[in-house]
Amino acid sequence: MRLLIIGTLGGQIGAASQIAIQRGATVQQADNIDMALQIQRSGQSADLIMADVNLQMDTLIKALERERMSVPVIACGVGNDTQAAVRAIRAGAKEYLPLPPDAELIAAVLEAVAEESHKILHADPKMVEVIRLADQVAPSEASIFITGPSGTGKELMSRYIHNKSKRKNGRFVAINCAAIPENLMESELFGHEKGAFTGAIARRLGKFEEANGGTLLLDEISEMDPKLQSKLLRAIQEREIDRVGGSKPVKVDVRILATSNRNMESEVSRGNFREDLYFRLNVMNVKLPALKDRPKDIPVLADFFIKKYAAANDVPALPIGQEATDQLLKHGWAGNIRELENAMHRAVLLASGDEIGVNAILLDGGSTSTDTEQTRSSSTNGAGDGDGHGMVGRTVADVERDLIIDTLLHCLGNRTHAANILGISIRTLRNKLKLYGDQGLDIPQHGDAERPVP
Repeated sequence: MRLLIIGTLGGQIGAASQIAIQRGATVQQADNIDMALQIQRSGQSADLIMADVNLQMDTLIKALERERMSVPVIACGVGNDTQAAVRAIRAGAKEYLPLPPDAELIAAVLEAVAEESHKILHADPKMVEVIRLADQVAPSEASIFITGPSGTGKELMSRYIHNKSKRKNGRFVAINCAAIPENLMESELFGHEKGAFTGAIARRLGKFEEANGGTLLLDEISEMDPKLQSKLLRAIQEREIDRVGGSKPVKVDVRILATSNRNMESEVSRGNFREDLYFRLNVMNVKLPALKDRPKDIPVLADFFIKKYAAANDVPALPIGQEATDQLLKHGWAGNIRELENAMHRAVLLASGDEIGVNAILLDGGSTSTDTEQTRSSSTNGAGDGDGHGMVGRTVADVERDLIIDTLLHCLGNRTHAANILGISIRTLRNKLKLYGDQGLDIPQHGDAERPVP
């Protein structure tokens, strides 16, 4: 995690920096917006910006947008200046953090951006075999395609491979091909020269040059626009890139890792992905199994998430009861590890007594695991419960809308997690949510609580 702090933050910059460093972040500081933009252009771009709310937040965010720099901005301020916080959010800041800095709050923000812990917890023989293969291929220079269902830890595996490689002292740079708009992606990958487009007031280095000597992860590469795939293929084959607006190629030394939750052979056959690019990337394939296919990992991961969220919420880390464990092992886990993490977070908050019981395990968008089994049984028998949740007589569009909204609530407004659970791209999810918003529906935002269970 690379953090850029802009401004003095009311004298709290030292404390904020120390907290971030203790949580594993690399921290840079800029006195003003101009200095921050120079850092972003230099090939040392941040994953997250924390900016003094007293700066011209709209100027900062518009400058980032003009120069096609996709990085979240968090506004920070001393005291309780509600109006300043509102202005910052309206300008495009993702969150507002009050100062003096709270260690757990800063940690939560960093984790929300990183959405990862670099340790791979496993106990199932299938994952033991996957790790063995990863250890074997990591020291090579071969491109590796990491595949598997959404939520199985593909980016985590990418970092694991980098840390086991000969390039571990170089930079690991990740770019989410699903999260960045198409018109920004070329500049993100290859950088641009001054004057390349309106708003390009200075040269900016892209992810390839940032990762020079290290590893570049192309996350969810199946979402990349086909027009850009040919430029990516050339960059990989020739080991050189052309900045947008540039007049000569730039040599790069980068190892490529790529991930996808799709069937790439099908994507190739349908013409959505270039076959030559696929073969270039898929020198080795590391395939992560779905959580339901690695049952011995479920108790290990559940215990980890219980301890994690018990500490985050300052409550005791209760053991999980046998009946609750049995319910976890029976569940299908369509959202895989991400869904399990959400379930354990809720269980920590709902548990009572001296253990986490079955009543604290909420699955499938809010029902208890017992309710889920009953619902499945009645559905199998063709019986409806009469509470409006039956699907017979409803249009596909209505069912899809409710599924998307409920999943987003289930993920507390986190669009990336929701898209992964739904098995759709973040771009598709955003388009759906824009449509629903235009229809006047209330769209869950980050941090929104789930709807109460009837």
